[in-house]
Amino acid sequence: QVQLVESGGGLVHIGGSLKLSCAASGGTFTTYTMGWFRQAPGKEREFVAAVSWIADTTYYSDYANSFEGRFTVDRDSAKNTLDLQMRDLKPEDTAVYFCAAARLRNTYRASDYEYWGQGTQVTVSA
Repeated sequence: QVQLVESGGGLVHIGGSLKLSCAASGGTFTTYTMGWFRQAPGKEREFVAAVSWIADTTYYSDYANSFEGRFTVDRDSAKNTLDLQMRDLKPEDTAVYFCAAARLRNTYRASDYEYWGQGTQVTVSA
């Protein structure tokens, strides 16, 4: 049974940093795209970043424009983990952050992702 489990969420002050982690189990994810999405109250789920398999041990990282430079995604394909380092956090970053996995390469569409974690809450306050 495939499971994605996120951890690392919490309350952080404006300008602070937080690192989210996702651990995948129950399958082989080497060639999967693994990504992070987030959903704020009353808003659509939005793409944050993803790491796609290219070939052999080569992976490609991609970010939504609004996160590049503040967020860094890091994948350990041997451990089936995906981290999201977030810096300079703003109140608008408050959301539930989800880890997801897709067979399709380099996709930012939530509908392409077959597997999802339960999400972890990130709250940014003054």
